[in-house]
Amino acid sequence: MALSGNAATYFVDRHIDEGRAGKVAFREADGERRELTYARLAEQSSQFAGALQRAGLRREERAAMILLDQIEYPVAFWGALKQGVVPVPINTLLSTDVYKTILSDSRASILFVSKALWPVVEPALAGNDFIKTVVMVGGKEDGAVTFEEFMDGAPVNPAVQVSEDEMAFWLYSSGSTGQPKGVKHIHSSLKATADTFGQQVLGIREEDVVFSVAKIFFAYGLGNAMSFPLSVGATTILYSGRPTPDVVFDVFEAEDPTVFCGVPTLYAALVAAQDANPERGQSKSLRICLSAGEALPKEIGEAWYRTRKVEIIDGVGSTEMLHIFLSNRPGDVVYGTSGVAVPGYEVRLVDENDQEVTVGEIGELLVKGPSAAEGYWNRRQKSLDTFQGHWTRTGDKYERTDSGRYIYCGRTDDMFKVSGIWVSPFEVEQALIEHSAVLEAAVVPWADEDGLEKPKAYIVLKETVVSVDEHELKQHVQDKIGKWKYPRWIETVRELPKTATGKIQRFKLRQGA
Repeated sequence: MALSGNAATYFVDRHIDEGRAGKVAFREADGERRELTYARLAEQSSQFAGALQRAGLRREERAAMILLDQIEYPVAFWGALKQGVVPVPINTLLSTDVYKTILSDSRASILFVSKALWPVVEPALAGNDFIKTVVMVGGKEDGAVTFEEFMDGAPVNPAVQVSEDEMAFWLYSSGSTGQPKGVKHIHSSLKATADTFGQQVLGIREEDVVFSVAKIFFAYGLGNAMSFPLSVGATTILYSGRPTPDVVFDVFEAEDPTVFCGVPTLYAALVAAQDANPERGQSKSLRICLSAGEALPKEIGEAWYRTRKVEIIDGVGSTEMLHIFLSNRPGDVVYGTSGVAVPGYEVRLVDENDQEVTVGEIGELLVKGPSAAEGYWNRRQKSLDTFQGHWTRTGDKYERTDSGRYIYCGRTDDMFKVSGIWVSPFEVEQALIEHSAVLEAAVVPWADEDGLEKPKAYIVLKETVVSVDEHELKQHVQDKIGKWKYPRWIETVRELPKTATGKIQRFKLRQGA
């Protein structure tokens, strides 16, 4: 099989020959506010490859990365690819027990961890027979070497040659329906997403400054912060902390990004914050915003545009497909829909018998495209169920309109029937959010006194709202979407259970969590 080269050669090293050596590739918006030029990224990632070799790691061994978004992250990720070692970015907001499961499941032989995360991560190493070396970023603890010590004096290794079909990296799914799964991606997948969504929808440019609140461990964030900007020689702003509205607005004012990548939960909070102070967080250069993780409510998208006059391009992606494959387009946004297939991808909707559904019917979304994962690690049956030939089952329920756009209805296991008719939790949630008192909502099936399933809603009120009339909310939903879809029970909560990427974990609500 012909060797087409290493993904790190395209995304990192070629920029030196193309004259971008002195340009800033990454800049931190917090902490020491360090910068990393393309020349330093190329040099340090090659030295990182040499450090891995010196530490005894062989090709295809796994390197776990529980790292905050800081400039060591791209050095480690691309350096691992250069050495043929498989980087495994891991969610930085997990519990000790979940870290223990992932580190054992991946059989990583080296761990890179930010010092701030050590109190949660260290107990997860008890009984782990695979990890031989722990490298700490940002400090020193017993049992770990510092990042500087790991790198010091290491040889500078060129990128190893690989097949485009060779294993490149793993991502663990966000766990919106249970325990995360290791998703295996190959080298060509990174460029595939940059060539499709990055170029043909986002229209990423060399002069862009990108700020993604979705972290690098998340497939969506990996594309936003790494593969898309590096595909054209743009600059990425990194922020290691929690992206509150105040933080986002501060970064807007200080860094003036041209591209902002958020998630629906944050956009809702930003809209509420900008309503209170419309002048806060202006960015004169902002040209486009992205949203993924869950479908963006229509009301949120429209409210953002009214104030900012910048479109949110709402799309659908997955860890299994690496980035967005179904999306609205700049200049062609219909809020409340997920748009159409990204060039290079095909989608279709099927019923429970895998028969294509017609316009207006609800079906499961299947996708075919060049960035599909090779499969799940140690999950053969799940791999067979999800990756079926050229098609990947998304587990999402959608409806296709007459105009060919797709409307999100919910996860396959979130859907339920009332009086024999499918109910989309997302449709009821969107109707609730359109009420002036409601910030967020989640809807799940709940059994009534006869054991029949009906909608139950959990809502989060806006900060300025103390309480809301339940009867008024129910009537509001009936008026919006129909008499039979309204929630029979409404419970006000302080927050909804979510993954670190902003997806609502409805399974926890169904369990009464």
